[in-house]
Amino acid sequence: ISLGALSLASNIIGGYLYPQFYDHSCPRAQVIVRNVVAKAVAKEPRMAASLLRLHFHDCFVKRSNLNRNSARGFEVIDEIKAEIEKECPHTVSCADILALAARDSTV
Repeated sequence: ISLGALSLASNIIGGYLYPQFYDHSCPRAQVIVRNVVAKAVAKEPRMAASLLRLHFHDCFVKRSNLNRNSARGFEVIDEIKAEIEKECPHTVSCADILALAARDSTV
């Protein structure tokens, strides 16, 4: 019964994912991510591929011969997180920042 109530509450609250999720809680989140990614890629063009790889990094963890540079780009994610935290603390998840950065590194 409680599981059914939880499911119903999720539907009422609107627990679905949508691209405008942060439009009200952190309106500049996507702009911040886009700007930091653009700056990082302008400085180091290979960073675009590194950010995309970070998004899928957990898929490669079990390989025995990992490239020592396979985690390049964390400094960009850290910079984005710091900028977003100044704007709207404790609002945007690191997973979402990584997903947005991967998206913005490809367009």
